[in-house]
Amino acid sequence: MSAPVSAAAPPSASGPPSGRPGARELALRFLTLREGSIIVVTFLAALYFSLKTDRFFTHANFVTLLPYFAPFAILAVGEVLLMVAGEIDLSIGSVYLFAPFMFYEFNQAGLGLTLCLIGALVVSAIVGLINGVITEVFGVSSFITTLGMLLGLGGLTLIISHAQSVAMPGAEVTSTTVNVTHVVNGQTITLPEQVNHVGTFARIFGAGQYSELIWALLFVAFVHLLLTRTRWGMYTIAVGGNKHGAAEAGVKVRSVVIRNFVLCSFFAGFVGVLEAMRSSSVTPDTAGASETMFRAVSAAVIGGTLLAGGEGTAIGALFGALFLGILRDGLTLEGVNADYLDFILGVAIIVAMIINVYVGRVRRGSGV
Repeated sequence: MSAPVSAAAPPSASGPPSGRPGARELALRFLTLREGSIIVVTFLAALYFSLKTDRFFTHANFVTLLPYFAPFAILAVGEVLLMVAGEIDLSIGSVYLFAPFMFYEFNQAGLGLTLCLIGALVVSAIVGLINGVITEVFGVSSFITTLGMLLGLGGLTLIISHAQSVAMPGAEVTSTTVNVTHVVNGQTITLPEQVNHVGTFARIFGAGQYSELIWALLFVAFVHLLLTRTRWGMYTIAVGGNKHGAAEAGVKVRSVVIRNFVLCSFFAGFVGVLEAMRSSSVTPDTAGASETMFRAVSAAVIGGTLLAGGEGTAIGALFGALFLGILRDGLTLEGVNADYLDFILGVAIIVAMIINVYVGRVRRGSGV
């Protein structure tokens, strides 16, 4: 007598198969990623402005948008490295301003463009080294150290530049006249047109149409890999999460933090040269330097990096910078009065921060 065969239970119609998350769970997981909330907010901001004006999603506006976010993405990922380690650098605005003037001074001394760039970046890195040593060796708070450097280096820039703007070497614009053929009402007409050119060095380092975007993506990718795939990144996260615990585990805390200070200042100096090459001149605007610093820190924080340390993301910083850039660009397209622009940006940063803190609590509570 054969044994009875039990009937297979019909598949449940109440939900997805076991082990396969549903759409709601996937959405929750995405939103609780460090980058999730800022990616969604950035997408919604772009959607809003695209519905408000048909000029938003155009190539011309995309080119206009690039300087609003690409340089700040590089500055922001430099801040991410420090903030993940539990520190902050408020001096990057002054380094950003100081580096192109050093580039100019090196060129005046007879150095070639490449050596001028190297010299400016070395000086920028030395500023970061000084910040790191004062913070880690002498035990001064990084907030105080870099605030002092912000003011001191800004003053030194004014002294060196005599508070005067200078033209960036290598960014000179040359014009040539070419004959361009047009067809008008079936008739061929050849007219002379003026075409502007800049040198290869300038096109690579800021003056090219997509130069800053390419550099921003390269720097973001570098920091992302550094934080997620290297011991340097692992030690940085460990130091920010528990400094004393990391030291007891054998991590050279001072070395990690000082290296991150150096890298952060290096990034700031590089961006300063990029922006000076793009605009072909540099002005010793210390107030603008402070605003640059605040925007970079804001991009890092609303991108998911915690001020308390131990957690941060380069991808989030990129989208944080993009969000702020879209906001500024979109409000400008809408004709918002400049007097209201910073107020609206400030409110948006606060709202984004509240969302960031809330999502962080949800993530920790859900264990995602």
